[in-house]
Amino acid sequence: MARIKAIRGMNDILPEQTAVWQYLEGTVKSVLDSYGYQQIRMPIVEQTDLFKRTIGEVTDIVEKEMYTFEDRNGESLTLRPEGTAGCVRAAEEHGLLYNQTQRLWYTGPMFRYERPQKGRYRQFHQIGVETFGMTGPDIDAELILLSARLWKQLGILDSVELQINTLASNEARADYKSALVDYLKTHIDSLDEESKRRLETNPLRVLDSKDAGTQSVLSDAPSLMDHIDDESKQHFDELLARLDSAGISYVVNPKLVRGLDYYCKTVFEWVTSSLGAQGTVCAGGRYDGLVEQLGGRSTPAVGFAMGVERLVLLLETLDAIPKQVSQTVDVYVTSMGEAGNQAAMGLAEQLRNDSGSLRVQLHCGGGSFKSQMKKADKSGAQFVIILGDQEVETKTAAVKDLTEGDQESVPFSELANYLDGKLTDK
Repeated sequence: MARIKAIRGMNDILPEQTAVWQYLEGTVKSVLDSYGYQQIRMPIVEQTDLFKRTIGEVTDIVEKEMYTFEDRNGESLTLRPEGTAGCVRAAEEHGLLYNQTQRLWYTGPMFRYERPQKGRYRQFHQIGVETFGMTGPDIDAELILLSARLWKQLGILDSVELQINTLASNEARADYKSALVDYLKTHIDSLDEESKRRLETNPLRVLDSKDAGTQSVLSDAPSLMDHIDDESKQHFDELLARLDSAGISYVVNPKLVRGLDYYCKTVFEWVTSSLGAQGTVCAGGRYDGLVEQLGGRSTPAVGFAMGVERLVLLLETLDAIPKQVSQTVDVYVTSMGEAGNQAAMGLAEQLRNDSGSLRVQLHCGGGSFKSQMKKADKSGAQFVIILGDQEVETKTAAVKDLTEGDQESVPFSELANYLDGKLTDK
């Protein structure tokens, strides 16, 4: 019988990999907690219309990439391709938005049908941050400072660059879009096929084209800055002033747009040159009209999302993962003899009770002293406790440092403090 394998582009995250994921997720949570953000958890399946109304029916995501199906009642449902729409839906549905401010974050899997490649999968994971009810550039700046603090704590700040732009108001952007389309139509034969298609569906995405011929055409194209409204310009200038004051380096990229229809005013990306073509590790911006688009009252909003797989890949590429992250065990407890075997589990529990921070793994399944020591070494533990009948009788454990090779006898009553002290010193 043929083996059943994982679906292409939907990957298992194995135990040796999850430690890095937990380190990343724990660091993100710590930074968000320090800014007073609260976690929200949404279902991974939503009504298909939610994404058609927010992302846009003529976007690549809705047209080509969504996992959509009918349930037994004939209702069209979709595995979420991104998190913002579901977060807005949940916040509006549960009355979290009107006359309130919210700072929310979430994490979990997203789903898009696209060609799997390094750092890009059909089931991928995102951490998203969404804020509601704040109109000024101060909250835009806070999100950027928050993300910069995260990169610093992860040790990758020097390897990422902040690119930023403004898409102006919806009205100003519509005027610009019309001028851009008129210009590009006069150079239609010089555009790549993808840009020709986008010209009819999402013209601003043509600015994103990697095709050299299209970029040559764009060098003389109308600029959004020539169409920007006064309010958006003031918002953008004040945002940049705040970033300057905070010492955040950035590059204003007038060709930076977001692929989703709901963005306005501020857009930004953190990019890296360390991952080849998959250079964006975090992207976001302002979407003041989205809540109203979903039937709620007009609510200013701004947020960002980061790809977990891509950040893990960046941490690995830059060798920025602390050594202790991959170490899952501090102490490995071995035992021999009837008394030693009977006492080992109780001693392991005592260590966990007395310390509270020690990661203690008890050898189970029997075996010779040699095989137990091999497993202790394989566990990655720094210390192994050797417990035999004599140790039980004297209430003193033999503790071997697997790094240094030293071995000492330590009374049971002092064992937790001894190990805590040794691990702290290292």
